Amino acid sequence: MKRALANGVRFAAPRHPLARALGHRLLLAVILLWGVSLLIFIAVNTLPGDFAATSLGRTATPEAVASIRQSLGLDKPLVTRYWHWVAQIFHGDFGLSWASQQPVSAQLGHRLLNSLWLAGASALLAVPVALLGGLFAVRYLHRLPDRIITLISLIILSLPEFFIGYLLIQILVLHVGVSTFPSTIYDGMSLPDRLSAMLLPVLTLAIAVLANMLRSARSALMSVTHTPWMETARLKGLPPLRILWKHAAPNAISPVLTVIAMNLAGLIVGAMIIEVIFVYPGVGQYMVDAVTVRDIPVVEACGLVFAAVYILLNLLVDMLAMVANPRLRFPK
Repeated sequence: MKRALANGVRFAAPRHPLARALGHRLLLAVILLWGVSLLIFIAVNTLPGDFAATSLGRTATPEAVASIRQSLGLDKPLVTRYWHWVAQIFHGDFGLSWASQQPVSAQLGHRLLNSLWLAGASALLAVPVALLGGLFAVRYLHRLPDRIITLISLIILSLPEFFIGYLLIQILVLHVGVSTFPSTIYDGMSLPDRLSAMLLPVLTLAIAVLANMLRSARSALMSVTHTPWMETARLKGLPPLRILWKHAAPNAISPVLTVIAMNLAGLIVGAMIIEVIFVYPGVGQYMVDAVTVRDIPVVEACGLVFAAVYILLNLLVDMLAMVANPRLRFPK
C-alpha cells in the first residue's frame, strides 16, 4: 500500500487507480471552489457603489450612511467579513438580502429551481439533436447533408443569444401565437401555461448551445473514423450506421461528454442573459436585480452558485470520462 507523508501524519492512498484519480479531481474541485469564493468576495466588495448611499438616495447624510454601514457590518475588516461569510455558507446560510430583508437561501433556492428547469429542458432538447446530427453528418461526410449541417451550425454560431431570442419572439409570439411574452412563471401556474411560458427561453438556449455540441460531436466522430479498427470494420462489410454506432460512438464518448458538460454549464451561466430578456424568474434575473441596488449578499450568493454548478458539472464529466476511458486514470 502506498502512503503519503503530510505533516508527520501518514495517509493511506486509495489502491484502485480510478478511486485515486477521482479523489484527485474532487480535491482540485474543492480548492478551485474556495479560490473562486475568495475572488467573488473581493470583486463584489471592491466594486464602486454603496448600498447605504443607494438606499437613502439624495437625502443621505454621512451619519445616516455610517449608521447603515455599521448595522450591515460593512465597517468591519474585509478579512473578518469573508470568514464570517464562509462560516455562514457551511451552515447553508447566505445571510439576509439587504433590499428585501428576506433569507437569501430561501429566495435563491426557488430561483435556482426555475433556472435548473430551464437549463434541463434546453439540454433535453439540444443534446439528442446534437448527437444525432453529428452521426448524420459523419455518415454523409463531405456530401450535401454534411454541408447543410455545417452551414446551419456556422449561422447559429454567428448569432448572439439575444438576437435569437428576439427572432423567436417575432415568429412564435407575433406571427404563430404558440407562446407568451414575457415568460413569467409563478407558483400555482398550470402545467400547459408554464410550458407555454417556458417555450421561448428553452428554444433560445437550446439553439444557442446546439451548434457547439453538434460541431464537437461531428469532430469527435471524424477523429475515430480514420483509425485501423474502423477501416477493418468497413472491409468486413458492416453497415455504415452500425460501424458509427457500435465502434465510433463509444470511442468518441469522452470528448463528446466533455463538450456537452461544458455547454450544460454554459446553459446555467448563460441563462442570465436569456432570463433578463424574457423576464424569467431565475437566478440570473435575481442577480441582475440585486446588482442594480448593490445587494451584496445576493450577488455573492448568485456568483458562488454559478461557480459551484460550473465546477460540479465539469467534475461530473471528468468522472464519467475516466469511467468510460481507462487511459485517463493513469497520468503520463
